[in-house]
Amino acid sequence: MTPIIEVEGLWTRFGDHVVHQDLSLTVNPGEVVSLVGGSGSGKTTLMRQMLGLEQPSQGRVKVFGISLHDSDTATLKKIRKRWGVLFQEGALYSALSVYDNIALPLRELRVFDEDFVHDMVMLKLDMVDIERRHAWKMPSDLSGGMIKRIALARALVLEPELIFLDEPTAGLDPDRSESFVTLIQSLHKKLNLTVVMVTHDLDTLVSLSDKIAVLADQKVIVYGSLAEAVAVHHPFIFKFFLGERGLRALSAAGSSINLDGLRKA
Repeated sequence: MTPIIEVEGLWTRFGDHVVHQDLSLTVNPGEVVSLVGGSGSGKTTLMRQMLGLEQPSQGRVKVFGISLHDSDTATLKKIRKRWGVLFQEGALYSALSVYDNIALPLRELRVFDEDFVHDMVMLKLDMVDIERRHAWKMPSDLSGGMIKRIALARALVLEPELIFLDEPTAGLDPDRSESFVTLIQSLHKKLNLTVVMVTHDLDTLVSLSDKIAVLADQKVIVYGSLAEAVAVHHPFIFKFFLGERGLRALSAAGSSINLDGLRKA
């Protein structure tokens, strides 16, 4: 199996401050991989490096087998069409309608006529369960849940193989959060997407993740299933996963995780 993403020996420094130290991980096709860690652990920085938006101090990030930081502009432009990004707050353009926000990536390619653009926008609205009548609304007229779904529609409009989610349920109430997680699960299966997600929300983490990369001490201290992650003895893991909120979320993960053993660990 050829990996979708390969991070090899990555170092990140800002002056004398080291964020990542010899960090490596691999994301395989079809996986949902979550990046978690405390404040300053570098999870968002790592995602930005996977997107080619930031340059590591040392090491290599390869996506679809191509090194992001050694490639020419034309190559990067080509592979960026193969992924989509859902930013934390949705990042919709406030001066553009819902329709024009979703249409923008298609129009930037300058190869599709407006009939095709229209059909694709409406298809993606259907896909994220937004009624077509909302296409002409402005972002200021939308609820937080609608903004997330429309931003997801925009991320999917080029029909990517890979999608990055930055805190996908941040700011949503529990009902909207659960609904959005269900939507992502459905799209992941239907479209055979590979997903890389940064999240601090335990319910989202438990519901979606195939693998979890826990960032602490400037590296990935564990990379594996939920059960493998919570079994590692480390202060961050104990605080994040085994506090009251963590245990409540883990209890929904099923009997494969021995919570009594973890409490005693």
